[in-house]
Amino acid sequence: MHVLSTTDVTKKFGGLVAVNQFDFDIPEGRIYSVIGPNGAGKTTFFNCITGFYESDGGAIKFMGRVLNGKSTDQITRMGVSRTYQNIRLFSNMTAIENILVGRHPHYKTFWMEAIVQTKRVLREEAEALEEALHLLDFVGLQGLGDQLATNLPYGAQRRLEIARALANRPKLLLLDEPTAGMNPNETIEMMRFIQRLRDELGITILLIEHDMKVVMGISENIGVMDFGTKIAEGTPEEIQRNPQVIEAYLGRGASSEVL
Repeated sequence: MHVLSTTDVTKKFGGLVAVNQFDFDIPEGRIYSVIGPNGAGKTTFFNCITGFYESDGGAIKFMGRVLNGKSTDQITRMGVSRTYQNIRLFSNMTAIENILVGRHPHYKTFWMEAIVQTKRVLREEAEALEEALHLLDFVGLQGLGDQLATNLPYGAQRRLEIARALANRPKLLLLDEPTAGMNPNETIEMMRFIQRLRDELGITILLIEHDMKVVMGISENIGVMDFGTKIAEGTPEEIQRNPQVIEAYLGRGASSEVL
């Protein structure tokens, strides 16, 4: 079963075609990476999937349901979560409060119930807190729930952002450069953690990443974008040998050893 399918997805900004008839399928339970030079259209493609941008053409389907025209909160409630290239935590809220925000789209109580603190509200809040503490432990931040997000080390902030995304109980998780700014040891730990997300939670992962060691180390399939167009798709081994990919990254006559 394909968790995500896109057909001829196009996004334009004036005369610039940022995403040009991009199509691909992600089978359930895979780690799929989208790579390409800076400005290739990768994050724009993510934004079309998650409803931040309305695509100008094509179809986007999640678990067989069309995402086109749906708002970001509707898509989130369907089971799609994401992180960002630049960390977007609520810096003056605690780690646990950030995770609780991620669970908010699935609260079933109404605001009037929250005001009077009905039994249903108290029960839901207790369940959400228990889940948030579990997620804090799962991402390796146990004992740091009361820390302000802004006071956490960089690597911990990255993990907290993923924990907040996991609070939505996603079937598909989009990670936008999750190892950006990390040292080599943190990068290796993040690679293992991403594999745990798939292996232990059964989440399908769609990844944007510039570190080729990360991409080649954990991806089962890779799609390559250049100037908004998909120029290649295949396994890591196939992508490393693809002449178009080598040229897009390194220029004519270059070696594939960097990929």
